Amino acid sequence: MIQRVVNGTKLSAKLWLDEVEDSCMEQIVRLASLPYAFHHVAIMPDAHTGVGMPIGGVLATKGVVVPNAVGVDIGCGMCAVRTNLKASELERSDITSVMRHIRKNIPLGFDHRKMPMDESLLPEADFDKLPLLKNLKEAMLRQIGTLGGGNHFIEIQKDAANDDVWVMIHSGSRNVGLTIAKHYAKIAAEWCVKWHSETQPGLEFLPIEFDKGRNYLNEMNYCVEFALANRKLMMDIIMEGFRLIRPNVEFDEIINIAHNYAAFENHFGENVIVHRKGATRARLGEIGIIPGSMGTKSFIVEGLGNPESFLSCSHGAGRRLSRAMARETLSLEEECQKMDEKGIIHGMRRDGLDEAPGAYKDIDSVMQFESDLVKPVVELLPMAVVKG
Repeated sequence: MIQRVVNGTKLSAKLWLDEVEDSCMEQIVRLASLPYAFHHVAIMPDAHTGVGMPIGGVLATKGVVVPNAVGVDIGCGMCAVRTNLKASELERSDITSVMRHIRKNIPLGFDHRKMPMDESLLPEADFDKLPLLKNLKEAMLRQIGTLGGGNHFIEIQKDAANDDVWVMIHSGSRNVGLTIAKHYAKIAAEWCVKWHSETQPGLEFLPIEFDKGRNYLNEMNYCVEFALANRKLMMDIIMEGFRLIRPNVEFDEIINIAHNYAAFENHFGENVIVHRKGATRARLGEIGIIPGSMGTKSFIVEGLGNPESFLSCSHGAGRRLSRAMARETLSLEEECQKMDEKGIIHGMRRDGLDEAPGAYKDIDSVMQFESDLVKPVVELLPMAVVKG
């Protein structure tokens, strides 16, 4: 439910949370002061400070696209698959076997593949319309099927209600998307200075009627597709790992959602560009994914189609502590103990404290704040996690 309404100089921001850090609130007010913002700004319950715009924000615009309102990991999102296995039928050694297979075959963190993958794995495109990406094919072939670092993860989970085993992946477009994002953010900043355009720091824009704006949209959309192809390849590899322990295992169709992108949509009677940065689309009846932290539950959800959020919901629990604050204040022993007591296989290290469960908001509170945006349909508990 909407907890607060904050006014900028142009329009209002509607917040599905009650407490907001000062730096995040400053960004929210700036969003609501943009001359090209449409109707209102929607802030999801997992919101926290980002670059230019809060992560967990939804911004609709007229006639312009804002690279930093999409973010640097274009197309970042989630995939989830249900298996026909029951968690109670798996030994701990079965799960560790799958985890070893994952670590052996999926490069983690900043690692790329030593040899390029087959070009058939890339989404099809007219690369003549992709001025940067046409020169990044080699990079894409070395980065596809790789997890990345930060908050990206692979989890083996179980349904809290019926014990079904699930696989969940969080990853994006890797360094390819970062390259596109930084390139066009720089062009947008230069364009706004050149034409003395009214904007806010970090929220420079590109008009979509000009080549640079259209080029960004084309390359952004391809990065969204590349991010999905990246997750699909990792899911195929994980499925291979399960077949090594259970040859007859079966998998449902993949559930996929992206949470860093911009799209043409119609809201409040107008055709606009909706930027979701750390936010998930939640149309009526649409199935989505909202993960918690590596030590807490995640949810498969069904969208309720709330127009006030531009048909959106949160993309996760959201950070409670900055990465620096988490490393300074959290105890490795206490964070490990919390997961060990739940039987979670995790491999938590001191340099990963910024991704510890204590660094994130309470997922149940987040879900309660957005009870008018989505309804949970499956509650998933972590059994094992690989972090980038």
